[in-house]
Amino acid sequence: MARPRLLFVATEDWFFASHFLPMARAARELDFDVAVIARERNHRRVIEAAGVRLIALEAAAAAARMAAIAWLRGAIDGPQVRFLFENPDDPVTLGLDPADAAKVAIVGGAGVDPLILMPEPMPPAPPLKVALVARLLWSKGVDLAVEAIRLARAQGARVELTLHGAPDPSNPRAIPEETLRQWAARPGIDWAGPTRDIEGVWRQHHLCILPSRGGEGLPRTILEAAACGRPILTTDVPGCRSFVRDGQDGMVVPANDAAALAQALIVLSRAPALAERMGASARARLIDGHTERDVMNAVKALYRNLLARPTMDIVA
Repeated sequence: MARPRLLFVATEDWFFASHFLPMARAARELDFDVAVIARERNHRRVIEAAGVRLIALEAAAAAARMAAIAWLRGAIDGPQVRFLFENPDDPVTLGLDPADAAKVAIVGGAGVDPLILMPEPMPPAPPLKVALVARLLWSKGVDLAVEAIRLARAQGARVELTLHGAPDPSNPRAIPEETLRQWAARPGIDWAGPTRDIEGVWRQHHLCILPSRGGEGLPRTILEAAACGRPILTTDVPGCRSFVRDGQDGMVVPANDAAALAQALIVLSRAPALAERMGASARARLIDGHTERDVMNAVKALYRNLLARPTMDIVA
């Protein structure tokens, strides 16, 4: 019997490696032949180490790309389609019922390994040290975080913000580097650039902030902070609100509201014990359904279901 084949289609190899590699590993555990089509940057080795073939989008001929697009459209419009989401809001946006198990599967984001990212004691306070770890796009609300720090400090709160991430000139939503440098020149703001040392970031900070304006699945940065036992201050948008329970794992405020963010920062800067309790709750929530193994098991169940149907090819 031929091996089932699974094809992922992604924009960038780094994004696939960051967000979808656990799903590919799940397929490999089921002995699938797995490949991904994506723009090749510098993650081929990581992807191939997981047993996944990387087909560089740049190397594909135009005719082959058009044929693939036509095939994908047919697959998406076909009668035997399952939709995989990272939060319960997105299926509603597409007119689907998130409770329809025959059509919709929801997983807890990309998942992280809680045995790799472990909680450590909070750093000394004050000040309350806040970190934003994300792609530096306007949609992530980086400007809102910067303004919230200014407002909180103006009211006497001892808070500091570190931005971890890099500008992306190829993305039309990217924040210009000059703007980032101007923000970093303000009191209480530091732009530290990109990092791979996620555990090191949270060892040095008390709070994760992500004032997203929307467009999230389930942000990996939230899961990583939770794994490290850090509370999350975020906004009431899909993906963020599905993980963070307001007042329990962190605080959830209205989107596009720097003043509300500032008030939350003031509260947390004056209550370090509260931040610590919220961080412990966030890690417990991660372990209860949002680990990498949880995601892999959910995806394997979906793959097994698809294998019961009369096809050996799956697109993701």
